[in-house]
Amino acid sequence: MATDRFQSRRNRLVRKLRKTNADVMLVTYEPNVTYLTGFSGDSSYLLLAKDLAVMVSDSRYTTQIQEECPGLEARIRKTAETILDTALKLARKQKIKKLAVEADTLAVSLWQRLGEQIPLQPTSGLVEELRMVKDADEIAEIRRAIDQAERGFGFLQAGLQDTMTELNVAHDLEHAMRRFGAEKAAFEIIAAVGDRAALPHARPGRRPVSSAEFLLIDWGAHSLGGYKSDLTRMLVTGKILPKLKKLYEVVLKAQEAGIAAIGPGVASRDVDRAARSVIERAGYGKQFGHGLGHGFGLEIHEHPRLSPVTKTRLSPGMVITIEPGIYLPGWGGIRIEDDVLVTRDGCEVLTSLPKQFADSVLR
Repeated sequence: MATDRFQSRRNRLVRKLRKTNADVMLVTYEPNVTYLTGFSGDSSYLLLAKDLAVMVSDSRYTTQIQEECPGLEARIRKTAETILDTALKLARKQKIKKLAVEADTLAVSLWQRLGEQIPLQPTSGLVEELRMVKDADEIAEIRRAIDQAERGFGFLQAGLQDTMTELNVAHDLEHAMRRFGAEKAAFEIIAAVGDRAALPHARPGRRPVSSAEFLLIDWGAHSLGGYKSDLTRMLVTGKILPKLKKLYEVVLKAQEAGIAAIGPGVASRDVDRAARSVIERAGYGKQFGHGLGHGFGLEIHEHPRLSPVTKTRLSPGMVITIEPGIYLPGWGGIRIEDDVLVTRDGCEVLTSLPKQFADSVLR
């Protein structure tokens, strides 16, 4: 049952909590609350200990908590109280020595208010470490988000017109993903024409597709179950430039090398090194300035990170992006991105859109 899945997650967190000096943990970061309870709303906290699991929320979510978190105790704040006040009252009743809080995400103002009334134990990444390895239900939801993203892209590609602007492309793609079951886009879609593709996080503007020979699209779907996907493809919309084809082949070779390096026990920086070395040998190392990839799930950027400085070792169940790129200011950029599941004996590429250079040519 789904409730057993969330209970199991909370139990694992309680076991991790034992290694700190705290008796009880106050989870305030919304994606972490969702992960531990299944609650999809906002402005709600979870107070957790060995024999305690209480959602602290307000009256807007009374029914929603009952529907999404059956069996989980909820404490609805009084109108004259804040959620923090209610959580503190509950914490004091536990007669705890220290309250664990999420130091990476808790606002300084809330930290100060809590610290004035109860001893705090800062923690970092306790829930995020659990979230790195996805269970079967999470992987199924990610597959669904990938399918929605890929079907949306196919719809866009079939109807792409020269007169469309970057904004038109982004809006049409999100609309198409919604038609195929997505709740929304996983993030602000990147649609960058020509030289604007040199901006890894370019924001769509009014440049028409016809103003350059190629288009970079970075997009993903946010499923109804709350999980995301993340892909990037290039489309050749004009004449085939020799330089474009050359750089594309380098990036594709780098991506293939990165994917081939993935497996359980492999250090994330070694996967980055496998891909990055291909680009460096081609003479474009300085034009690949970001990490090779990242985990994703409830959020579009999660641990583990794949970069030259990260040391996390991959484990079965991790889902990561592999997205090398080459960016030349004034000319443009190339990036190819797929979503990959780490398995017991290697990996599985979850995305299936064709990515050979010939597949990107529309004319």
